[in-house]
Amino acid sequence: MTPSSRPDPAKPSGRRVRATHARVLPATGAWLEGDPIGHRSFAELGPLALESGLSLPSVSVAYETWGQLNRDGSNAVLLLHALTGDSHATGDAGEGHVTAGWWDQMVGPGRPIDTDKYYVVAPNVLGGCQGTTGPASLDLAGRRWGSRFPRITVRDQVAAEIALSHALGISRWHFVVGGSMGGLRALEWALLGPAEGISVDAIGAIACSAQFTGDQIAWSHPQLAAIRADVNFHGGDYYDQPPGKGPHVGLGIARQIAHITYRSALELDERFARLPQGAEEPLHGGRFAVQSYLDHHAHKLAARFDANSYISLTESMLSHDLGRERGGVRSALRSIAARALIVGVDSDRLFPVIHSERMAAEIPNADPVHIIHSDFGHDGFLIDFDQLEPAVRHFLASLDAAANIT
Repeated sequence: MTPSSRPDPAKPSGRRVRATHARVLPATGAWLEGDPIGHRSFAELGPLALESGLSLPSVSVAYETWGQLNRDGSNAVLLLHALTGDSHATGDAGEGHVTAGWWDQMVGPGRPIDTDKYYVVAPNVLGGCQGTTGPASLDLAGRRWGSRFPRITVRDQVAAEIALSHALGISRWHFVVGGSMGGLRALEWALLGPAEGISVDAIGAIACSAQFTGDQIAWSHPQLAAIRADVNFHGGDYYDQPPGKGPHVGLGIARQIAHITYRSALELDERFARLPQGAEEPLHGGRFAVQSYLDHHAHKLAARFDANSYISLTESMLSHDLGRERGGVRSALRSIAARALIVGVDSDRLFPVIHSERMAAEIPNADPVHIIHSDFGHDGFLIDFDQLEPAVRHFLASLDAAANIT
């Protein structure tokens, strides 16, 4: 279980020919062997037993780091990304990284998560598609996992991150923080980490919940159905298809459904109202501006993500229940010993703020819940940094004082 700066050269190359026409996409937007590595490092972690009783015979985790681990190992911070994020938490877009860092305003020198003070690690999640083992990865026989990739849970994802921590020689996380899907993992880390010999001083659970609800499962269901209904999905085995023949339509529709839950009705009404898109006339088959906006986000995701990963990660969230086999959610929350920063967004219709309030009320060492007042809905934690920055900075300042980190 040793980290490395590049994939195992013994693995066969999976480089695919990238389509040159901007509108013709490769079958998957996943990072594949042979693609530019960018700022990623890789840890080969060996086999991983899963909650289902199955196992992955070999797991590789892609991750990025910033800063330096101090002498006593007390300044490590773990960043956990949301559904379509990756290890590139901060930094410009460039070779190997299609998009700029997803938390660029929060991470870096002098920023709330100060890379001059902390050793920061951001892994790509198990089941993801940007370097960590997932459906687009090669198995030991050199075949894409595709439809054979086993179902995974949030706890399986944290188990992979625990293995990464051991590989990096980290036995203590000063702060484990994530938003949305990343927040689900931060909650699990508070219980699984100490059980596996890795102490967790504090967690940050942002715009998330301790248990996936019926409403959240309902929103997810048509997203999964849209991908599986795409004629180019081929039951999940589409990786050998030529450019333009991947399940882009289904993945795009899934993104459109999800994006509606990420934003608020107020923002969509005020930003787009019933305006047509440019010179298009909706009465004659043209689009409204909000339809064009959703089409744009659908295409963007299809260009950089993998349909199977979208399914795998979404299904991992469906099974999220912090209280499963722990006596229920309240019992599990009350078992968390770490300090906790709980953040909700008042206009969030995917993870309503009541979930954040309940978590803050039950976790013994939680600070009072911090509410972001936003017109943007769930995505407020990726937009309203003027409110999130001071909350994280203040929380870490008090945490640092207790741990004598300067």
